Amino acid sequence: MMNSSFQPQPRTLGLFEKRIEGDDCLLELARRRFQQAGMNAEMHAGTPEQLERAMTFRPAPDEPIVVHLARDLNLADEHSRNRILDFASRFAGLVYGFVVHDHADMALRREEFLRTARETDWRLEKIERCPWLFIEYAVGLDPGAFARFFGSIRGLARISACIDVGHVGIWQARNAYSRVHPGEDICSLKANSSRLPQLMGDVDRSVAAALPEVLNLVETIGSAGKPVHFHLHDGHPLSTFSPFGVSDHLSFLMEIPLAFAYQGRRSVPLMFGPAGLSRIVAKAIEAIGPGRFSGTLEIHPTTERLPLGDAAPLFGHWQDKTNAEQMNHWLSVLGRNHALLLEAIEAVSSPRSSQGRS
Repeated sequence: MMNSSFQPQPRTLGLFEKRIEGDDCLLELARRRFQQAGMNAEMHAGTPEQLERAMTFRPAPDEPIVVHLARDLNLADEHSRNRILDFASRFAGLVYGFVVHDHADMALRREEFLRTARETDWRLEKIERCPWLFIEYAVGLDPGAFARFFGSIRGLARISACIDVGHVGIWQARNAYSRVHPGEDICSLKANSSRLPQLMGDVDRSVAAALPEVLNLVETIGSAGKPVHFHLHDGHPLSTFSPFGVSDHLSFLMEIPLAFAYQGRRSVPLMFGPAGLSRIVAKAIEAIGPGRFSGTLEIHPTTERLPLGDAAPLFGHWQDKTNAEQMNHWLSVLGRNHALLLEAIEAVSSPRSSQGRS
């Protein structure tokens, strides 16, 4: 990945889950495809027992993984803190970092949240080989408020940020659009809206505001000099691709189809695309350094299918291969995006790139 063997390596991961119905052969397929791509895993777990079971399928047994904990955990809640600390003590050395969602209390009850963050950090430091705790941008705070919170905990040794670039981008697109169309949500405009042809210029300009906001947040958070974890995925307010009804968690290699022509085309790019991903990675590595960068491709599956190929024997007992082929397609999308991520990292670390920045 990096040209110099003396530099710490960025960590590159993919969402490792069984989001498609079926038996554990789907996880075995995921392990195989992750190994082929050279990609490590970020897993979701609600209990230590769930994590222990999921880790039996991890693609790189010698490499610590990242774990996304339950979305209802709130650092300001004592029971939540105890659950986090239980995970940290039980999986120290096996997990690089745990991810929890942010909370409105970070802005609304800032002093209380700061106090509990300091207490949690103090307890984490007592655990040998303790994982990082990354607080993810997830609930739609103003990115400035999110950044100010992390500025106030610069000195904490085991707590840092997880920047979900898709969530930040969609927030900014909504914010930019609402300034032009007060009271309207850009994400309510889908590609079949009768008003869309007249509004496409405003939509396009609002979407273009996403990348600068992400780059600004990366630079601000990165100035603390601590590791930062990233959830990497693309998005667009007009997207209807997600089976979960969200506008992001898309591949960087997609575009949004339109039912009409706009600027001579019948599709529009996503918020970032490959070039935007490259700029995010370059800014992150510049701000925090390669060894402090970790990024998970948090791309969701769609209903598309891909023949199983070399993995067909895993599913010899399945009469209907639909779900297996959907899983295989999702894994192929993660693999292609991982190759794109590695290219972006290599571009930053190449001698020519370094000379260009000097």
